[in-house]
Amino acid sequence: MALKRAFDIVFASVALVLLLPLLVLFALAVALTSPGGAFFRQARVGRHGRPFNLLKFRSMRPGSEALGQLTIGGRDPRITGVGHFLRRTKLDELPQLWNVLMGDMSVVGPRPEVPRYVALYTTDQRQVLSVRPGITGMASLDYVDENELLARSDDPERTYVEVVMPDKLALDLRYVRERTFALDLRIIAATLRLIFRARAA
Repeated sequence: MALKRAFDIVFASVALVLLLPLLVLFALAVALTSPGGAFFRQARVGRHGRPFNLLKFRSMRPGSEALGQLTIGGRDPRITGVGHFLRRTKLDELPQLWNVLMGDMSVVGPRPEVPRYVALYTTDQRQVLSVRPGITGMASLDYVDENELLARSDDPERTYVEVVMPDKLALDLRYVRERTFALDLRIIAATLRLIFRARAA
């Protein structure tokens, strides 16, 4: 939709300008409190199956991804002190505004997955790849505490693949079928409320 893409460009541009001092502050906090630089780049699968590099503020210690791509609980020992705050408030996702501006992502849409899990999608589930992935979405809101859910599992990997991922994909498929500009605005509003609640807590 042309309207959706136009909104994405305006939203991301304005947000990056307004949030620039905060982005610089977070980048310095990450870079100065642990080795490894301010940003984390990870290969994700985008629209029509095209790979791209997703940006986040780095919240984990260098080499953590080699120990597993799932984050287990808010107090995963691989997560830094600053990283815990950024993750809890979802502010680690802010650099993805650049991904939106570049056309890799949308503000609202299915969260982009890593290739190893996309390889497990059924033909029906792959329909989520027909739209740009988003910073936030229906599944993101429903599974805001996903890490804590996985922390309670005896086998987090199996729980993710057999329970969490199919449920999130069902929500994402619902979004693909029902998406409208009005729905996007409601999801953005719900996401902002969630962020402010997390910061207040």
